[in-house]
Amino acid sequence: MSLSFSRSEVLQRRAEGFLPGGVDSPVRAFRAVGGHPPFVESAAGAYLTDADGNRFVDMFGSWGPMLLGHAYPSVVEAIQQAATKSASFGASTAAEADLAELVQRCYPSVEKLRFVSSGTEACMSAIRLARGFTGRNFFIKFEGCYHGHSDALLVKAGSGVATFGIPGSAGVPADTVKHTIALPYNDLAVVEAEFAARPEEIACVILEPVVGNAGTIAPAPGYLAGLRAITKKYGALLIFDEVMTGFRLAPGGAQELYGFTSGETAPDLTTLGKIVGGGLPVGVFGGRAEIMDYLAPLGPVYQAGTLSGNPLAMAAGMATLKALLAGKDSMYAGLDKTTAAMADGVAKIAVELGIGMTTNRVGSMFTWFFTPQPVTDFATAATSDTAAFARFHRGMLERGIWLPPSQFEAAFVSAAHGEREVELVLEAARGALKDAVK
Repeated sequence: MSLSFSRSEVLQRRAEGFLPGGVDSPVRAFRAVGGHPPFVESAAGAYLTDADGNRFVDMFGSWGPMLLGHAYPSVVEAIQQAATKSASFGASTAAEADLAELVQRCYPSVEKLRFVSSGTEACMSAIRLARGFTGRNFFIKFEGCYHGHSDALLVKAGSGVATFGIPGSAGVPADTVKHTIALPYNDLAVVEAEFAARPEEIACVILEPVVGNAGTIAPAPGYLAGLRAITKKYGALLIFDEVMTGFRLAPGGAQELYGFTSGETAPDLTTLGKIVGGGLPVGVFGGRAEIMDYLAPLGPVYQAGTLSGNPLAMAAGMATLKALLAGKDSMYAGLDKTTAAMADGVAKIAVELGIGMTTNRVGSMFTWFFTPQPVTDFATAATSDTAAFARFHRGMLERGIWLPPSQFEAAFVSAAHGEREVELVLEAARGALKDAVK
């Protein structure tokens, strides 16, 4: 099978005259995998259609938010109706509290919350709030966890930073990151040691409870509980970054999946995004009321945004979460079944072909790592054969399957994927895996 990308190539060259690299987000340039980045014209359900008329099974879902599938009718209708009233007010609307109530129903740990416009903004604001609440400056993050591109968080950050082999980012002064402590994921001993060395200086620990930005990596048994115990012991806050996992792994995300929903076990703060906006730009940070009340206008921690609580995003989020909750039992069971069939099916083919591959899956997110050893942190993820993954990616794209264009990104399945899409993925993978090891 050979697809034509001639129109996309023309569009890429044109874009390069206006946009750095021809893109507005680096991974879209396909520099890590080679080949031609298709230019999307439309999407519906589980499929993307590009400018050349090629149709692809979408395996990244706008990096997570399209859990219902593309152009879900009730979400489209909600956006259209909201748009007739104006795209932005810069003033309060009832929809903000309506959506907040739905979020809180799924996340009991989130007693109060604030809407922002991106996951980057949510994580940046949560850390500022944690510092303001505790009066401390240092914070701990983990290698391979990406919490957006704000300066202090671009340290061993996974995602596009890992994809391009960049240790951090130019333009970030050393003084800006001097209070950022990056530690290996899934290792409680190093966290305890860091707190013992700075018992009254660390404001918070922020992590993806299931890593998605170094590829999919699950927490080791007892790891999340251990972090909760350590932060409690030293008076620091625990922040779960569920921008990717929120509503995807369960209605209550990783907190529900792993039993950290309320009381002493719950995180102090949570960041959300992606699905909460139904595909439109949105982010959320929230948690215990006493912490959230440190925000202006009630407290001394400042955060603001003209587009926060944007009416189009609120409408899309309401429609999305209502649809998720209406059919949650069957939908999440179906997601798990479909994703397992895809992830495990390709892993089985790799074994048959004698290809060293590790498959990590949690719910409807997964990664095929081109390494034979278990992947439990960024160091082990980095042992992957990225050249083999690049060949695999190109082979899958040529066969109509669009994977995330990086070894260090999770793939996502939507409720619109079903048995036919499983068949197409497995059929394409057998040929693409052979391409990968040539």
